[in-house]
Amino acid sequence: MADRVSVPYRNLHVIPDSIPDREAVFLEPLAAAFRIAEQVELGPDTNVAVLGDGKLGLLCTCVIRNSGANVTLIGRHPAKLALAGDGVATRLLDDSHGQDRSFDVVADCTGNASGLETAFRLVRPCGTVVLKTTIAGEHRLSLAPIVIDEIRVVGSRCGPFAPAIAALASRAIDVRPLIGGEYPLDEAEAAFQEASKRGASKILLRV
Repeated sequence: MADRVSVPYRNLHVIPDSIPDREAVFLEPLAAAFRIAEQVELGPDTNVAVLGDGKLGLLCTCVIRNSGANVTLIGRHPAKLALAGDGVATRLLDDSHGQDRSFDVVADCTGNASGLETAFRLVRPCGTVVLKTTIAGEHRLSLAPIVIDEIRVVGSRCGPFAPAIAALASRAIDVRPLIGGEYPLDEAEAAFQEASKRGASKILLRV
């Protein structure tokens, strides 16, 4: 939040005027979502589950859907699951049919330590679990399923900006439904309070 920031020129990306600032703020997490497509082969015969209906989970769902894969978004909030849009199946996390080990790929975007264990219950033998969740806590679970079922675990962090910029410019991915509120700078305290609420959508500060 400094007034000025010094970064290497090569780290900068030109944002087309066709992308409004309020949408451009999604570029970094959207790029992270595109990283999955670099790490895992996705196609019409690939069944993918995205765990977590927060902002990152929804962005990953959009990218995977546009890749042509079959994608199911699994979360706890019906209102957020409804944002997944056309072509996406949705399930509540406590749905008894949501742990049938039928998915080729499971992306954990829950932001919760329990996400990895849930992913193991969803992925098929010889399938792939993609870890997007970064938490400060410790995972306490048996790693035996990784060996017994030969599950591949892929860490996935940042991603390519070029396809993220192109997706927003062409509206192949529409992030506007993910914006939960916009505040002027002199109401920054209220904006932070709103953003800190559990399950909050993207909160913007207008400068």
